[in-house]
Amino acid sequence: MKNILKHIKFIPVVLLLLVSCEDLDLAPENQFTDSNYWTSVDKAQTFLNTAYSQMQTSQYFFYNEALSDNAFNGRGDNAGAASIGAGIYDPSLGRIKDEWNNRYAGIKTCNLLLENIDRVPNADATVIARMKAEARFLRAFQHFQLTTWFGDIPLIAKDPSLTEATTVSRTSHAEVIAFILSELDAIIPALPKNTQLATADRGKITMGAAVALKARVLLYEGKWDDVVKTVEPFIAMSYGTYSLFPSYEGLFQQQNEYNSEDILSLQYVPQFRMWGEFFDMAPLSAGARLNALAPTQELVDSYLMLNGKRINEAGSGYNENDPYINRDPRLTNTVVYDKYNWKEGDGSSHIIYIKPGTSVGNPTDEFVQGSSSTPTGYYTRKYYDTQHLTSLQSGLNLMLFRYADILLMYAEAKNELNQMTSAVWDQTIKPLRTRAGFSDTAALSFNNTLGQTGLREVVRNERRTEFAMEGLRIFDIRRWKTAEIVLNGYAHGAKFGVSSVDNGYLRVNLRTFDPKKHYLWPIPRDERLINTNLSQNPNW
Repeated sequence: MKNILKHIKFIPVVLLLLVSCEDLDLAPENQFTDSNYWTSVDKAQTFLNTAYSQMQTSQYFFYNEALSDNAFNGRGDNAGAASIGAGIYDPSLGRIKDEWNNRYAGIKTCNLLLENIDRVPNADATVIARMKAEARFLRAFQHFQLTTWFGDIPLIAKDPSLTEATTVSRTSHAEVIAFILSELDAIIPALPKNTQLATADRGKITMGAAVALKARVLLYEGKWDDVVKTVEPFIAMSYGTYSLFPSYEGLFQQQNEYNSEDILSLQYVPQFRMWGEFFDMAPLSAGARLNALAPTQELVDSYLMLNGKRINEAGSGYNENDPYINRDPRLTNTVVYDKYNWKEGDGSSHIIYIKPGTSVGNPTDEFVQGSSSTPTGYYTRKYYDTQHLTSLQSGLNLMLFRYADILLMYAEAKNELNQMTSAVWDQTIKPLRTRAGFSDTAALSFNNTLGQTGLREVVRNERRTEFAMEGLRIFDIRRWKTAEIVLNGYAHGAKFGVSSVDNGYLRVNLRTFDPKKHYLWPIPRDERLINTNLSQNPNW
């Protein structure tokens, strides 16, 4: 797939009209469906590549963290993260409009391919069937993202006429979910397992990817029995061969792409298709120009001690004056803190000094209120590409689904069914913690005295620390209905303050989350101005 993606820039200009899908309208169809285009499998594949490229953006991948309590978008309003994170947005926000338009553009691409690919002459029927399955997956994925943000949405299962596009109404969330699940069930048999992919096809949608998406849909819907029934065969390797990659740190490095844990990733190719968010995320001394996305103290506090205890738990051994020692190693693999040993790909390293007044001749990274450095006292390490090019440009793939999520979905579902046992624990939480670097028996052993409620908090926190800075936290706190708790009040930074307010921890952003309206995004204002059949979500 990396080889295929090198050619995305050669897609005919007329196809690029697909990215403008204002109000579900149409670019002139004769430019897309004329017989002189659908003449070869290669041309159809180019069209399908467009649908792949529309799945997600690197900006959304990273800045979705700032919609949650894990991070703060301190400069600009990247992907609407500052506005949404603070709860000060309305239906005219650009991110709301772009999410709607770009995802319907992706749906349009899929529908056009599905409605025209059979016109390709002398094509291998098996190849065409697989391409259709990939397009149906991508269409289901786009609908899932839309209904997760907006609730009821127009379900677009075929390319609409102009009249249909401007008069369509919203389909219930339940019907959209039913459509998505039906599509996934239909295409799973037509997709290959990851072990059946040729090297040139790595990165394409597999049977495992379709099952992983199905499991996530069911998880977000709270259909615990169905999650278990979906995930158990996955763990039994019925849909391919997967396992945890041995190194958590190495999991996010370019030399380990397509590893045993990677189920489906956004594909990037050095010098051809790249992303550059770390230019505004990494420490300034590592080559960044400023910091626009910074982890919060709340995220840092969520990492356990090596003995498995929370930092505020009796017997944890936590020392507020030396807060980063004896912690879950995933903290160091994810977040950059004061006196962090920053390593580069060539083997060199240097110390990152962030606390004011502590640097030794290199104050670049120090926290200074209103400066270009971190507003929270933290930078990000996870996904820093040690093989980056100029301005920290990266061709590193970004994982959307990985095997760790399969294990944690299973653990959560089993606990919600009150079926968490030592066997389930040893199959899910224990291997994740072992891979992370825990060795203390208390951290690795199942504690059945916690009960279902206590174990729920354990599993939820494990999700947070395992997937921190990967864009999933916002979806978890929304489905758990805890956003109204964790997104009301101040987001904090490191203990650099001198005020007794908040015990010296920096106050970096006042968050507001109204449970009566913020669990669903508003339907974009421009869409409703053109199509009056689109109703609005409550209290918007």
